[in-house]
Amino acid sequence: MLRNPLFSKILMVCFLAVLLLIPLGMIQSKISERQMLQTQVQQDIARSASGPQTISGPYLLVRYKLRERILTKDSNGVEKAIFSLSDQETIIAPRTLKIDGNAEVETRSRGIYQARLFNLRSTLAGDFVIPKGYGINKPSTDIISVTTDFVLKVSDSRGIRNVPLLNLNGSSFDFAPGSVGAAAGNGIHVPLNLLDAATAATFKFSFPLELQGMTTLAVTPIANNTDMSLKSTWQHPSFGGSYLPRSREVNAQGFSAQWLVTNLARNSNSTGAADTFSIDFIDPVNIYLLSERAVKYGVLFIILVFTAFFMFEVLRSLRIHPMQYLLVGLAMAMFFLLVISLSEHIAFLTAYTVSGTACVVLIGSYLAGLLKSRQSAWAFSSGIALLYAVLYGVLQSEDNALLMGTLILFIALAAVMLLTRRMDWYGLSTNPTDEK
Repeated sequence: MLRNPLFSKILMVCFLAVLLLIPLGMIQSKISERQMLQTQVQQDIARSASGPQTISGPYLLVRYKLRERILTKDSNGVEKAIFSLSDQETIIAPRTLKIDGNAEVETRSRGIYQARLFNLRSTLAGDFVIPKGYGINKPSTDIISVTTDFVLKVSDSRGIRNVPLLNLNGSSFDFAPGSVGAAAGNGIHVPLNLLDAATAATFKFSFPLELQGMTTLAVTPIANNTDMSLKSTWQHPSFGGSYLPRSREVNAQGFSAQWLVTNLARNSNSTGAADTFSIDFIDPVNIYLLSERAVKYGVLFIILVFTAFFMFEVLRSLRIHPMQYLLVGLAMAMFFLLVISLSEHIAFLTAYTVSGTACVVLIGSYLAGLLKSRQSAWAFSSGIALLYAVLYGVLQSEDNALLMGTLILFIALAAVMLLTRRMDWYGLSTNPTDEK
């Protein structure tokens, strides 16, 4: 069977297709390497500027001493009461919280790599309704207030760009750095006057907040009713987290969105474990992701081109050397390396068009000599150009990638079957030396 010329040629073509997996794998490895460099640059910029931000609060942190009565018996069996004080703290969430904000996006560059930072300008307002005894179901006479702090937590305090002034029931207070209590960490706080546990109280608050962060802005809806409105000129938001916006509009001028989360929808009242809603200011085109996806179709491209070559050999009685198969396959593989190299400096669509045009012209010029017909060469090259156009459509429509890839394979198989439906394969595979 190995002496059969047709079978030997099919084996050789299959071997070359598998061999070309090596340069495609190297190109994919290079894309991963460049993507890692991009991630490192983003992390470096985050270390020198600020990282993703999550806003938790504001809330009131009340620390107090709780007097507890413990009954014991003396040596004579007589009961007596012993009083002890234990340190406690409780978090009081706002009844309402309204956030009005506007976010602008700026680009920071290091070499050819970029990272995007958002700059949030917002106003936070709402009110606290503090029940008698802080709502802890203990007699108010057993509660001794120690400190009360107005606390706002953020993931990265370096991103706070203003010196906010808290307006609380008409009085102004300066914020101090850091959050306090068991939930201490990044943030700001305001020490307040002691809250008398024997009486209920209501506080209305408002303050401006300018916050810078990288890529992601998240909010923990700690209030009983959290209402947030956000606008931006960025045209590529990605809404995530546990709560999607009640309404949103995305157009060429940017986006606007509004969230409304009630306490009935929240899974937790704590500032640490509560769910969040978020906005990602994503890149409109991730060149590394698109390039990596494109390389995955490289094998499909090479198979289709080699199949077309083989059909030319069979239908036109041409002889194409395996080296010529290999050179055209390498030119196809070079396309993907050109795309990633150029797209780091120019727009992805432009890089894709330039790379595709260069490869089509190169392959067309080579085929003009190989097939000894300019018309056939440019017809073949036009088919390759069409494949590049279809691939770009696949890259832009990830949800339909499987469908489009399947259709391409089906059409290619149908074309081969229709063109060879009357072909005598036994006659083609006959070794001329066997007829003598």
